[in-house]
Amino acid sequence: MFSKELFGQRVLEQRKKHGEPQRVLAELLGVGETQITGIEHGRNTTTAERIALICQHYGVSSDYLLGLTNDPEPKYPTEEQLKNE
Repeated sequence: MFSKELFGQRVLEQRKKHGEPQRVLAELLGVGETQITGIEHGRNTTTAERIALICQHYGVSSDYLLGLTNDPEPKYPTEEQLKNE
């Protein structure tokens, strides 16, 4: 079952793991930093398109971000893997 809180925790976890300020993720998604704060605190969600951007940017699966699995590894080639082929 989807949880905004878990989604937000996982977005925050990935952003911090990559050492990025909220500004970087906000620019990538075309939103303000307050929207990122809302997501990370479990108050807001975002569009499917933006979830896909987050997944591609951090190299994690949407199932992981959405709390449907605890495995962050995507089951498709990441952009980095495609570049190296």
